[in-house]
Amino acid sequence: MGNERDRAPMLFASPLYGVFLLVTYTVFWALRKRAFLRPLFLMLASYVFYFVGTYDSALEQEVPLGPLGWTLLCVGIIFVGSSLDYFIGRLLGRTESPTARKALLLVSVVYYLGVLSVFKYFNFAVDSIATVCSWIGVHVSPVHLRLVLPFGISFFTFETMSYTIDVYRREIPPADRYLDYLLFVAFFPHLVAGPIVRPKTMLPQLAAEPVASEAMKAEGLYLIATGLMKKVIIGDTLGINLVNRVFDNPERFSSLEVLVAVYAYAIKIYADFSGYSDVAIGSAKLFGYELPKNFDAPYTSSDLQEFWRRWHISLSSWLRDYLYISLGGNRGSKWATYRNLMLTMVLGGLWHGASWNFVIWGALHGGALGVNRAWQRSRKAPQETRQETQKKPSSEITLGRVISVFATFHFVCFAWIFFRAPTFAHATLMLERMGKLTFDSPNLAPKVLAVLALGIITHFLPRDLLTQLRSAFARSPALVQGVTLAATAYAIHFAAGAKAEPFIYGQF
Repeated sequence: MGNERDRAPMLFASPLYGVFLLVTYTVFWALRKRAFLRPLFLMLASYVFYFVGTYDSALEQEVPLGPLGWTLLCVGIIFVGSSLDYFIGRLLGRTESPTARKALLLVSVVYYLGVLSVFKYFNFAVDSIATVCSWIGVHVSPVHLRLVLPFGISFFTFETMSYTIDVYRREIPPADRYLDYLLFVAFFPHLVAGPIVRPKTMLPQLAAEPVASEAMKAEGLYLIATGLMKKVIIGDTLGINLVNRVFDNPERFSSLEVLVAVYAYAIKIYADFSGYSDVAIGSAKLFGYELPKNFDAPYTSSDLQEFWRRWHISLSSWLRDYLYISLGGNRGSKWATYRNLMLTMVLGGLWHGASWNFVIWGALHGGALGVNRAWQRSRKAPQETRQETQKKPSSEITLGRVISVFATFHFVCFAWIFFRAPTFAHATLMLERMGKLTFDSPNLAPKVLAVLALGIITHFLPRDLLTQLRSAFARSPALVQGVTLAATAYAIHFAAGAKAEPFIYGQF
């Protein structure tokens, strides 16, 4: 991924997105009473959003078919998949034969897994096969496909798969209107990097006439502003000035600098991705639609189960409902539960990227979740354990919780090393450099340390306080809102450099 600010100008952290959002918002509400033209316009605008972002990315890379041809192919993947699933859903709704229903579901799943396999995993698979063959003395020359990963492919494939699976399970009825389903998949706020939206919550909203109060729109603007502040002021500053430099060349830095860079990456990935989610949720609110909450102060978690209830909530709940439970969940023996946890997290790691680093990251979390579950089982009866996993995280501050939060945070940071490092060798070198116990710090600029401190402090602020700030903004007069948003825009512009980090999850 390149770091040029003009890499994908239609994505959220750009002035062009602001223009696109304003124009789309104005036309959308002008068509509010037009039950056909309104969703048609929003669907077409969403395809324009995806087209422009994909085309600009293609200009920066060597892609097959040329930039225009490649962009049309990527748009076609979404359109064909959406159309396929809509009609499969209609057939599932009126088909009673179990065999026919399974065949229809298989067609949908094979389409999306096939697309993912070709674009995301083919080269990784052939390289892995070649490596294994070399271990047994067989030389294989891998054949690579010269493909570029389409924006957001993992997100919209999960959303569409959840639709056909839910219809197959008879948990939701098939979508009534083709246009509503096309819009569900392509709706631009969540198209590129989530949150992963469930059809049972989004399709009814799209079918109804949109309603957005002034308070809802104000909350949307607040979320957009704070999301961009997280991404640009905190995420980009840490990424450009410390994280990228250390992770790319850890041998040039002291133990202290490497350790601080790991902490900085933990804050950067949170600021970047939760900031993106805030902009997405805020953008949807402007049109009268509610997207699911995706983050809830995950680094305040006292164990990994709680962490995954707070981090990338839409993905972790998807993995739980469609993978972990399908594998058997915790319905079997304790060893089956540990196996299911490990498989779910390893596959979740692979979902993030075709690399053994992501597999290791997933395995670390899977193994630690198994240890977490075993510890719970050793201290409680099985029924109490199941009840405990359903409890909401406690906000009570005790010494035991502080120690648990500290330990959980550091395990998550340790695993982030493998998630972020370009290669396994880079990850091990990071660990080696920290083991040298050198403490010189010429590369820890005061600005970077101040932004890191800001990121940590704001993350640990009471959630009630942040909710009150958002409500106060929504209730304030329009003039106060305008001045606040203008000051925020100036701060973001002032903090932004000549280069910006692309949204991390845009690569998935």
